[in-house]
Amino acid sequence: MKIISIYYNERLLIRKAARRDRNAQYKLYEKYAPKMLAVCRSYVKDLQFAEDVMQKGFLKAFTRIGSFLGQGSFEAWVRRIMIHESINFLKKKHWLLYDSNVMEHEDLSSSNIASKSDVDFLLKLIDQLPNGFRLVFMLHAIEGYTHKEISRVLNIPENTSRSKLSKARKILQEKVELIRKKNEAL
Repeated sequence: MKIISIYYNERLLIRKAARRDRNAQYKLYEKYAPKMLAVCRSYVKDLQFAEDVMQKGFLKAFTRIGSFLGQGSFEAWVRRIMIHESINFLKKKHWLLYDSNVMEHEDLSSSNIASKSDVDFLLKLIDQLPNGFRLVFMLHAIEGYTHKEISRVLNIPENTSRSKLSKARKILQEKVELIRKKNEAL
């Protein structure tokens, strides 16, 4: 019985996919689609739009797969493409608004919170942020982008990135505090 490492298999699939081998492309798609949909979904709220963005992202990845040099993981390379596709989608739809209006506190019942894990709960709160705040928060806090990188990607000043991150954190803290007070009152 011959054991082939996963790393070797992936490198082989990537080489075949670069030669436009549809079977290899499909195997890579199958492997990474669930994770990449989650990435797109974290930026694009509507699932159908997120799926469309993911499809375009994979199309771009497969047309540019020859530029993947094998430095770093393939997953990270595809993830970056998905993030950029999501941002481009938001820009095209003009859903990437940078107004200074802070959203109203949405009523979240304690039954919704008690039945979900802390991570799901926090993701729900992040999802409620206005697009501009949510996007900067996700890029910085989740993806690890610097304010300089966010500035380049979103074409905004670095100070705007810092301001949006600060306001997003404040909104999240206020929401958590409001829910904590509601739960204590029960």
